[in-house]
Amino acid sequence: MAEHAKSAADKARASWRALGGDGLQIPFVAHMGFGLEQCADGHSEISYAPLPEHQNSLGVTHGGALMTLLDVSMATAARSDTPGQGVVTIEMKTSFMQAASGPLTARGQLLHRTATLAFTQSTIYDVKGRACAMAVGTFKYLKEVSRSATLLQRAATGSNTDITNAS
Repeated sequence: MAEHAKSAADKARASWRALGGDGLQIPFVAHMGFGLEQCADGHSEISYAPLPEHQNSLGVTHGGALMTLLDVSMATAARSDTPGQGVVTIEMKTSFMQAASGPLTARGQLLHRTATLAFTQSTIYDVKGRACAMAVGTFKYLKEVSRSATLLQRAATGSNTDITNAS
């Protein structure tokens, strides 16, 4: 891994630990190099400097990378008032407005919260402040992060645990 990519990944890991303590580890977020800039009062801001391997065949940031950034930004906004509580994505709708390249910033917002659900939105901006993509999403709150992770791992490995019973 290039020295720049390694230092970006180290910074990203440190910023995410601040949100959830040492127990919060999101390897894919660290791999992508997302940096948590803000997470408070129903808002999040995440920085992202796409690497060449994050581009599509047209030489701009791949839509999958943008959707991941939007998803993480919305989840972080949902968690901003309850850092120890995990969330999982229930639904997400994305609109791509223009090609995205160079340093990007996602700004997420918690629009409404119930005891078990968060309704969110996020927009990705390029370095010139232009909106490139936006999404709205619904997230389910999980009562215990460590228990939630165990249930998700069981679901991924095919155990009969019903994830909807996690809360």
